[in-house]
Amino acid sequence: MIKLAITGVCGKMGSAILKLAVSDKDFQITGAVEKKGHPMVGQPADRIIGNAPGSITIVHDIEKVIDACDVIIDFTDPHGTLENFRLVREKQKCIVIGTTGLAEDAIRQIRDSKDVKVVISPNMSIGMNLMFDVIDRVSKVLQDGYDVEIVEMHHRWKKDAPSGTAMQLKEIVKSAQPGKRWEEVYGRKGFTGERKDEEIAILGLRGGDIVGEHTVMYAGIGERLEITHRAYSRENFARGALTAAKWIVRQSPGIYGMKDVLGL
Repeated sequence: MIKLAITGVCGKMGSAILKLAVSDKDFQITGAVEKKGHPMVGQPADRIIGNAPGSITIVHDIEKVIDACDVIIDFTDPHGTLENFRLVREKQKCIVIGTTGLAEDAIRQIRDSKDVKVVISPNMSIGMNLMFDVIDRVSKVLQDGYDVEIVEMHHRWKKDAPSGTAMQLKEIVKSAQPGKRWEEVYGRKGFTGERKDEEIAILGLRGGDIVGEHTVMYAGIGERLEITHRAYSRENFARGALTAAKWIVRQSPGIYGMKDVLGL
């Protein structure tokens, strides 16, 4: 049985992970962490999800739970994630990171660490990661004559833009056509002139309670191909994170993505 600790456990993603994990016979919940000052700190975990173990108390200090776990699933904030990662590395535990909005320096620190077991991905959805694979293949074929635009839409409470998933899609497109001198565009306004061949545009929309929607458009002359992924529930992200947690505990130290987890 895999001993699991969840950080950001009272958030939308943390509670979704907890809900699925307590029903999964492969996991034993051994830690629940929330930020200092949160009203649920000090309360039993079953105050979040009714069938969660009441013996687990929500704490604000990850150091209180890290020794008892095998793997941590982290959906918190960029600062908290980096601090949690450093402790996980020190304690030689495993970590699954789904936090978005990480600075380039933080991502570099994580990716340069070869002595710890990490799965890091801006999107844990299995369907979305299949889309990543499809976008790579399509982008290698639809090159000259096809303009690429990326549109993402999320709920009104999302704090970072564009989404980490949209930025990943952008990088996949660019990597598939390495000979092109890409020019990134984030929205358009005013007299912009004709679209340049080397432009790749990323547009973020916010509104309502939309869980997540991403579209990559390949617009040619006389045809347009659109590939879209729509998330209707956070459970698909939570399910992917738990799949990653089961996978990473069996691996050698290294930095992995969901592509590795799914064998793509």
